[in-house]
This record gives sequence, structure tokens and C-alpha cells, in this order.
Amino acid sequence: MRALVTGAGGFIGGALARRLLSDGHQVRSFSRGSYPALVAEGIDHRQGNIADAESVLEASREIDTVFHVAAIAAIWGPRREFEETNVTGTVNVIEACLEAGVRQLVVTSTPSVVFDGTDHAGIDESAPYPGRHLNHYSRTKAIAEEFALKANCERLKVTALRPHLVWGPGDRHLVPRLIERARKGELKLIRGGPYLVDSTYIDNAIDAHLLAARKLSTDSRVGGRAFFISNGEPRPISKLINDLIGCAGLDPIEPSVPRWLALASGAALEAAHTLLKRRSEPRITRFVARQLSTQHWFDLSRARENLGYQPRISIDEGLFLLRQHLLSEHGVETASSQEKR
Repeated sequence: MRALVTGAGGFIGGALARRLLSDGHQVRSFSRGSYPALVAEGIDHRQGNIADAESVLEASREIDTVFHVAAIAAIWGPRREFEETNVTGTVNVIEACLEAGVRQLVVTSTPSVVFDGTDHAGIDESAPYPGRHLNHYSRTKAIAEEFALKANCERLKVTALRPHLVWGPGDRHLVPRLIERARKGELKLIRGGPYLVDSTYIDNAIDAHLLAARKLSTDSRVGGRAFFISNGEPRPISKLINDLIGCAGLDPIEPSVPRWLALASGAALEAAHTLLKRRSEPRITRFVARQLSTQHWFDLSRARENLGYQPRISIDEGLFLLRQHLLSEHGVETASSQEKR
């Protein structure tokens, strides 16, 4: 396979590019930044902006399969930036695939495309896009996913994966943010629940991408469809968060904030940041408050039946690997190592 990975400078994109390379495929990456480490590993890196159609087209030439991972996945930020990267960028990828003769396109989406702020307990892919989204990220990702799936045709087979809360060694977003806020005493959990949530260990997310690419060419049930991806092990969100920060040797945090206060604080802080035109992310937003105080776990039947997806690494195994990574790579001392003294 001659594969192009957009957003290979990020967590999922980088792990995907490296797995493809280790599996013997020819790999090209496309990202805004310069990544000498990717080049050193044997990846053909092309630097450019996903919103620049010509750059995307040039990167897509002589490619069989495109994995479109690049996106702005932030909670807060200017609407224009989300639209340029998530919507215009995806349209550019689709058009480049069609013009360059790419046969398969796997788009990395998110369950947030259907999140409406209420409980999503065991939902499947028949859940509709909501009439109103809670932030620019979920709205623009929903638009991008819909464009991509509608582009599925004989010339270009397209599918979209929705991995939820991807974590593991190499994560520079979710786990580091949780650890930093916990150390500063800024990490708060919402009372009530239990709020069961799904999450996805990174290796399982990558497995799903490779399975999707393989199945696109042989299974008509894959093209034009989206698939929820997770470990299939819903846990109370308070336990999941405490498990993750526990990998850095941090003490567990007890839920302490009433739901109404979290929602009110999110609305007030969003209004203040908008009024003052602050680019920095509010300490809490309505989207985050609802994510922390609702259930969101998913029926994986479609992914299991159509992709042959089966999570290889359990949450407990993943936590062990994350703990070892933090200890060896970042000098983080875990609680268990402290107890041995």
C-alpha cells in the first residue's frame, strides 16, 4: 500500500504512520509542521496547510489510500480556524483523492459529531447529527464527516471512524492535560452518575484504521458508513480519569462539583471569553461540563461485524503500558514505585 497520512505530527496520525511503516507499506505524511523524526524513520514527509488545496493535491499523487487524520480537536477557538481545517481541509482531501486517482479514503472522525449534551448509552451509528452542536469542534467535524461519506463512489471508497477518548503512550493532549490540572489542583469532577464512558487505547484505534482500509476494497458494507470505535469497556468517568492520572502517581480525585454549577460556570466563562475576545480556553465550557456529566458509550456491533474489529489491548493492560511509558520516558515516578522505597 502507498499510504498518505494527514496530521501525522499528532498522536493518532503519528502512531498510524509508524504502524504502516512497520507493516512494510510506503508511507507519506502531510502536516503543517516540520517533523524530522518522521523523516529519520523513513517516512516521506510533506509540509503544508490542509486548507491549501494545491498542497493537498501534490501530497496525494501516486497514493493508493489516504488516512485523513488532520483536524483541530480543541474545545475552544475561533470559528474560522475550525472551519478552515476541519471542513475546508476535508473537502480538499476529498477533491485531491478524486483528482489524483486515490482509491480509498479513511477519515478519522469523532463520536462528538452526534453528541447533543444528553446521555448516549449504548447508541449505534443510527443516531442522527443533532440540530445544534455544543462547540465548533463537534459541528465542523459533523459537517466534514457528512461530506466525506457522501463522497463515497466507485472511484473513491470512503469510510469514517469515530474513536472515543484515545489515550496511551505518546499522547500529548488528553493525558498530559489531566495530569497537569490534577497537579495544580484544578481538576474537578462532577457529582452524580455513575457516568459511564467509553475510551480507546491507541493501538486499538490504529487497528481499526488498518482494518477499515483493508475492508474498503472488499466489503460493500464499509463504504459510505461511519463506525464507532472504542475499547468496549465503559467505566465511570471519575474512575477512568483517576486511573489515568494514577499512572503518574497522583492521588485520586473525588467528585465534588454539582452538575448545575459546572454548567453555569461553563456558560459564564464562555460568555466572558467571547466578550473579551480571549483565545485561551476557558477553565470549563458547557461542552466539557456535559461530557463529564453524561453517559457516552457505544454499540460496537457494526465495527465488529463489518470491519472485524476486536480490541486487542484492554484498559487495564493499556494503563500498565502507559504507566511504564511515563516512568521510563518522562521520569514520572508512579505510586507503586514510591511504595517500594
